[in-house]
Amino acid sequence: MMNIIGNRKIFLSISSVFLVAAIASIMYFGFRLGVDFQNGSLWQIGVESTNTKEIKEFFEVELKIENPAISIDESGAVYSLVFEQISDADRRANFAKLQEKFGANKVADLDFWSTSPSVSKELRQKAILAVIFVLIFISLYVAWAFRKVSRPVSSWKYGLITLLTLTHDAIIPAGLFAFLGHYYGLVVDTNFIVALLVIIGFSVHDTIVVFDRTRENLLRHYGSENLETIVNRSVNETFTRSINTSLTLVVVLITVFLLGPLSLHYFILTILVGTVIGTYSSIFVASPLLVIAEKLKRQK
Repeated sequence: MMNIIGNRKIFLSISSVFLVAAIASIMYFGFRLGVDFQNGSLWQIGVESTNTKEIKEFFEVELKIENPAISIDESGAVYSLVFEQISDADRRANFAKLQEKFGANKVADLDFWSTSPSVSKELRQKAILAVIFVLIFISLYVAWAFRKVSRPVSSWKYGLITLLTLTHDAIIPAGLFAFLGHYYGLVVDTNFIVALLVIIGFSVHDTIVVFDRTRENLLRHYGSENLETIVNRSVNETFTRSINTSLTLVVVLITVFLLGPLSLHYFILTILVGTVIGTYSSIFVASPLLVIAEKLKRQK
């Protein structure tokens, strides 16, 4: 049996390093907001026989559009450009210039839409509130669900630890996204928020499995064994199940990431990283925090 709880300082230190790095990334780089969350335009065009650098230079130099964010689906030569809001008339004029530059038969106008400042502000606020409400609601539910095992750790602490681990699981992928946004032009949009909510949902599932086994063992063995021994046994009993469950999802995500369309790559990457982090935190963070909470209580 692995002594996971006995080595908790090592596992918590590893988690802390990633968490600090993610927070530093978010604070230093910030997020590049997509059209969903700031007023702007998204334009998808098909251009044959060119490259991203050439397209970006054309938009910046000839069309006078500052700092457009560009992603490309190489399989179909489809470029997705995000920039400040322009009118449909300006889009048609710019498209005529594109045809003149690259050839009328080599350029296709695929999709175009804009978001006004009021709509983008509302979407941004609702996205933030959605994540906050989900975190709080799940934590309150866990605290209520574990009300019958308030000894030696109060049930509200189960909820608090769940809140901490879920926040940890969301921040680390967000930090990675901020880093990629700075260097590769990724933008935060509604897909990113959906990815965070998926991560939170999967992570809490794993955490509750470990906590539930801990609850069963507390009812059976508390009094004859200390909390550290009981929690360590519970983690070991659910370890294989947690890893196997996560691996099935990881295999699917890697397959979609490698074979799926480019438009889904970073959405899938966010969920993939979050799944790995969530599995780690359920085993090596949430359970050790239970033991730490009990020790702090005894010290008081």
